[in-house]
Amino acid sequence: MKRINAVSVTSLGKVVTLMLAAILFSGMAFAGDSAFKAVDPGVRAGASPAVGGGMLPTSLAGLSATEQAFFASAMDRFQEVDSVSGTIEAGAGLGPRFNSRSCAACHAGPAVGGSSPAVNPQVTDATADGATNTVPSFITATGPVREVRFVNNPDGTPDGGVHDLFTITGRTDAVGCNISQPDFATQFANGNIIFRTPTPVFGLGLVENTADASLIAQHNFVVALGNSNGISGHFNRSGNDGTITRFGWKAQNKSLMIFAGEAYNVEQGVTNENFPNNRGEAGVEDPSSCLFNGNPEDSTNLTNTLNSGSDASDFSSDIVNFAAFMRLNAPAAQVNTTDPSVIHGERVFAGIGCNGCHARTQTTAQSTLTSRSSGTYVPRSDFAVHHMGTGLADNVGQGNAGADEFRTAPLWGAGQRRFFLHDGRTSDLRVAIDAHEGNGSEANAQIERFEMLSASDQQDVLNYLRSL
Repeated sequence: MKRINAVSVTSLGKVVTLMLAAILFSGMAFAGDSAFKAVDPGVRAGASPAVGGGMLPTSLAGLSATEQAFFASAMDRFQEVDSVSGTIEAGAGLGPRFNSRSCAACHAGPAVGGSSPAVNPQVTDATADGATNTVPSFITATGPVREVRFVNNPDGTPDGGVHDLFTITGRTDAVGCNISQPDFATQFANGNIIFRTPTPVFGLGLVENTADASLIAQHNFVVALGNSNGISGHFNRSGNDGTITRFGWKAQNKSLMIFAGEAYNVEQGVTNENFPNNRGEAGVEDPSSCLFNGNPEDSTNLTNTLNSGSDASDFSSDIVNFAAFMRLNAPAAQVNTTDPSVIHGERVFAGIGCNGCHARTQTTAQSTLTSRSSGTYVPRSDFAVHHMGTGLADNVGQGNAGADEFRTAPLWGAGQRRFFLHDGRTSDLRVAIDAHEGNGSEANAQIERFEMLSASDQQDVLNYLRSL
């Protein structure tokens, strides 16, 4: 069988590998010529090189002793379980509505900071400490952690907001609280619900420290080179200062501090210095009977009562610690880099044009933190938003990302992901790849080329992705 030979083009210190259709299909064996069908090898066993002990992530290399202590203490805060007023679990501020009780409960696979774990913590969160919630049908013990958004309001106008799964009603530390869950069964039956799953936070400090100009230059270069591939895309931007936003499924958040503050308020119901107001639920009971703390519930500590070994961590609020944990941890690392199948799979992946969105490398700017300045990292994402077509559209707009637009998902860590796509609809990489094709998708040409590969070439691509 004739192998695909890639053509490499170097610009601005970056390598972008693209091929013309005539080169792509010259002498290529078709999928039907093979005696076997390519299959996803599945979740890679063992700890990633960027994960210590199989459960805890490692920090960026070369941190100072002070930064390392901050990282260790910040990771502890990331794992803290919240109760309503801190009388049951150590953390305080849970509710009145929430999706889970800890950052690390949902960001847990394959280690603290990852994505959905093998066992969904939301099932037990529903009734923890006496809570009387019903677990919705779309939340299962072996399924993905999910956040729910409603597409439309009852009057037909766009909604798009998060509707938390659970309330603190019935908890032993929420006596007198009496609010109910939204009617998820009816909304689900009416097709008015879309899901989001947790995005891994490994290596995000490098992403935060990538200059807008660097992202723009690489994106423009790739788009100009690959016009025939149907790829365009654009960046989501802050409505305040116009700079590129890059975190979240639609790249809707500007910084890790904003990302942390919003998640703390939306996912756990904890008010904080970024989001100091309690969230309500339109058309449902007044939550005033369920407010037990002053706002913001998470704030800067004026005295050190923690003595964790890091003053920076101890005096800082939870959201500062969450952001520090994300800034200072290392990205997931690739394995099996000398495997011929993996090597060839990467070449084929680039050759069919997937690098047009999943850009292999990015470069950080100058930083006040150790290990973050002017270095190349390998996220395999351009961090732009692209039209993914009707099959993946969730009909929710955020910033200037529209109904069928999503940020290019970074592929680092894909080898140990259990669920794929924004809603966690599949655990099969092959299914996730196929889902990129649809009416209006910028990936149609690439998926058509993938489908025309021989089964062995397709298998090499899957093996490559599971090595990440």
